[in-house]
Amino acid sequence: MYNLAQSNSSLLTPHSSPLAKRILVTGASGCIGHYIGEALIQETCHELYLLVRNPQKLQVDTNYRPGVHVLQGDMQNIRAYTDLLQTIDTAILAATAWGGTDTYDINVTKTQELLSLLSPKCQQVIYFSTASILDRNGNLLPQAGEIGTDYIRSKYDCHQQLSQKEIASKTTILFPTLVIGGDANKPYSHLTSGLPEVTKWVDLIRFFQADGSFHFIHGRDIAQVVRYLVDRPPTAKESQSLVLGQAPLTVNQAVEEVCQYFDKKIYFRIPLTLSLANAIIALFRIQMAAWDRFCLDYRHFTYRNAVNPATFGLPNYCATLSDVLKISGIPPRNKVIKEH
Repeated sequence: MYNLAQSNSSLLTPHSSPLAKRILVTGASGCIGHYIGEALIQETCHELYLLVRNPQKLQVDTNYRPGVHVLQGDMQNIRAYTDLLQTIDTAILAATAWGGTDTYDINVTKTQELLSLLSPKCQQVIYFSTASILDRNGNLLPQAGEIGTDYIRSKYDCHQQLSQKEIASKTTILFPTLVIGGDANKPYSHLTSGLPEVTKWVDLIRFFQADGSFHFIHGRDIAQVVRYLVDRPPTAKESQSLVLGQAPLTVNQAVEEVCQYFDKKIYFRIPLTLSLANAIIALFRIQMAAWDRFCLDYRHFTYRNAVNPATFGLPNYCATLSDVLKISGIPPRNKVIKEH
């Protein structure tokens, strides 16, 4: 393991395999980062540099094979790795700040700084954005930049600046939809962490209908897409932007699938219209931020040509909501765990 206080000249020794690339992964200790690191360690011979703030949070087996380096550092001090960045063939930028005072600095300023430090010989950048900044046609969603959360606005701003970089033609931008993932050895995504709480309401939500739709994708499936892209740098004719998601689901389809998983019958359904939702919000004096209000009105967070491992002829790990519940360790049928 190396830290930022050390010289990085010792990191510049190439891997013994002539086919191996030098790959940097930022945000390697996050949910998606864990799956990417695990896939690249176990399924490739590439020389890997995993940048993490706290190595103790990195649970992948970095001793699985030679050529795996853990870099203890922070995006705030990315310039300390200037020499190493000049030798990187592929940079996978998964580091992100979800909120707080450093959000813009890390998600925009330091990300742009890292890109400027890469060599012109760098073959590829794989940058993680979020599907929340796109409309249904894949164009930038103006409201994301105007009223989005700190995280969403920072991703919106960073996206606008990416096109101005010399390395833009070598950059693949990934837009994950709702991310599922996490286990005993990997941090849980925000969505997965909330699943046990949501399942407690299945007896109620089965009696409502709602107009809305969405995609989701598991971190392991994201890693397989990244694994595929690493060995296939983009050409001028290929799409540089990919929305990551399984097939779209309507809210009603999701409720039906969850009910089937728990063996809960649906006897009738009450349409949850926008006017009814607004009445409930007013009745209970629910405070909603401008972005939350927009999402309630927008409803359909689906995208054209979303990709997943099956798009590239690879097996999907988690393609259905039943898979999500099963993989997340939530028992099926009527065995929903309740608090006493």
